[in-house]
Amino acid sequence: MTPTTLPHGDDGPRAVRLAARHGTLVGPTAGLAKGYVQVNLVILPEPQANGFLRFCQSNPKPCPLLAVSEPGERGCHVLGEDLDIARDVPAYCIYRDGRLDETVHDVSDIWRDDLVTFALGCSFTFEHALALDGLPVRHIDEGRNVPMYNTSVPLTSAGGFGGRLVVSMRPYRAADAIRSIQITTRYPQAHGAPVHLGDPALIGIKDLRIPDYGEAVTVGEDEIPVFWACGVTPQQVLIESGITFAITHSPGHMLITDIPDSRLALL
Repeated sequence: MTPTTLPHGDDGPRAVRLAARHGTLVGPTAGLAKGYVQVNLVILPEPQANGFLRFCQSNPKPCPLLAVSEPGERGCHVLGEDLDIARDVPAYCIYRDGRLDETVHDVSDIWRDDLVTFALGCSFTFEHALALDGLPVRHIDEGRNVPMYNTSVPLTSAGGFGGRLVVSMRPYRAADAIRSIQITTRYPQAHGAPVHLGDPALIGIKDLRIPDYGEAVTVGEDEIPVFWACGVTPQQVLIESGITFAITHSPGHMLITDIPDSRLALL
C-alpha cells in the first residue's frame, strides 16, 4: 500500500480529494476521511448508461446506486462541493474493447461530453462503524489494500451487462463475525450484510492468499473469512460484457464524498 501524506495532517474529505487532484495521494483510501462516505465509480458513454442503470437496479447488493450525473458533468453536488470526478480519485482504470487498457491518476485529458458517472456505495463506509464497535479491520491494521476476489456467483443480467460477483474479505473470530453482520446490515447502500462466510471454495475462490484485486491479509487459525459484495464487481462486468469504453476507480482507490456515514445507516 502506497504511503499517503495529506496536507497539514488534514484528512477531511475535501483535503483527501485535493491530495488526489494534486498527485499527493496515489494510494488506496481505506481508513481516510473517517466518518464520510466513499464511493465506487463507473463512467460510461451515454448510449450505455441506461443499460447500466438497469443492471444496477437488478443487482443492488454489489451495485448500490447513490448518484448518477448528467452527461459530461464532472461535478456532483449530491456527493460534495469542490469535487472533480475526473481528478479527485487517486487512480482510475480505463477500459477499451473489453479489457483493462491502462491505469492513470487523472482522466481530465480524455473526458468527453457524453460521459455519465455512476457513484456506487462502498464497503469502506461501514469499516468506520466496525472500528467504532471495536472490530479490527485487518487490511487497515496491516497497511494493505483490501483483498478482493472473483467468485462463481452469477449476477442478474440486464441492460446488456452481466457477469459474476466480486467480493471483499475481512477475517473475524466467530463472535466478531456475527457482530460484523449485525453492524453492516445497517448499511444497505454500502453493500450491507455479508454474502458469504466460511469456506471460500463454496463461492469459487481457490486461495485466499492470492486475491484477484488488492492485497492478501493475515487470516488466523481461529478466524472465519467473511465476504461482502464488492464495488469492483462492475469492473469485472465491463470486461465480461466487452464494453467499448469505460472509466472506473482503481480497486481500493475511491472517491471520498462530503456525505456523513450516518446518512447511509438504518436506525
